[in-house]
Amino acid sequence: MTPWDPSAEAGPPGQSVPGRVRIQTEPVTPIQPLPARNGNATKFARESVFEIRDMAVYYGDSQALGWTSLDVYEHLVTAVIGPSGCGKSTFIRSLNRMNDSISGFRIDGQVLYHGHDVYGAGVNRVEVRRRIGMVFQKPNPFPKSIYDNVAWAPRNLGMRDELDERVERALTQAALWDEVKDRLRDSALGLSGGQQQRLCIARAIAVEPDVLLLDEPASALDPIATASIEELMHTLKHRYTIVIVTHNMQQAARVADEVAFFSLDGTSRVGTLIEYADTQTIFRSPRDTRTRDYVTGQFG
Repeated sequence: MTPWDPSAEAGPPGQSVPGRVRIQTEPVTPIQPLPARNGNATKFARESVFEIRDMAVYYGDSQALGWTSLDVYEHLVTAVIGPSGCGKSTFIRSLNRMNDSISGFRIDGQVLYHGHDVYGAGVNRVEVRRRIGMVFQKPNPFPKSIYDNVAWAPRNLGMRDELDERVERALTQAALWDEVKDRLRDSALGLSGGQQQRLCIARAIAVEPDVLLLDEPASALDPIATASIEELMHTLKHRYTIVIVTHNMQQAARVADEVAFFSLDGTSRVGTLIEYADTQTIFRSPRDTRTRDYVTGQFG
């Protein structure tokens, strides 16, 4: 991977962004899991993209998320599950500093991205969010053409070289190119809900990120569009590391390689990481009874 200069600023128009991550063009070779160490979840012979250490999140005087530690591994889909209000969205939005604009937001601990502290002094939030892209629950295309939606971020970040090819590549990776290639100048608002969400994914990957954060990306979609998004995740994980928040247990079981289960602490009502393991362990033989009760529908 190209070294990351965490203080790198977006360059002026016509210049590329320093230290840009290059996406892979071939699927990675599957790597067999190694034995568990020290009773923790199965570790993979993969690089840790995120090392999260004792992360706690506050909004004003209220603590939203308790002390959380886990690693997120490259080229896997990591699902974040749990009941409403347990800090799932707070967790995922903290990975690329999307919570910074919320009044009273404060974070303790560390979020290390390839060894760099995302919240360290001098870190440029624009560069963080370019490398760690995000797609939200409700499709939010801009009131622009399909082409201009995908080209918007590259243009603003000075990544203007071969822009047509970049737009086509992003739409192709988002499994949308064949559906829109003859109407790129049409308004994106004329697309169906599922197409709009795939457009938002194309918009996120047009700047060649390293990570995709998906906050319930299919919750507002019909079953057919949901299946398309899930199939897309299986394809995209060969190029990107994906972290998804979902309320849908069946979806988590279908798409995830690793699952982090959050719930509310019984006394303080603070969001807490209960268990983090491979998907089979979480759904078939969880170590914590709270995990078992949640995934079997006993609560939540």
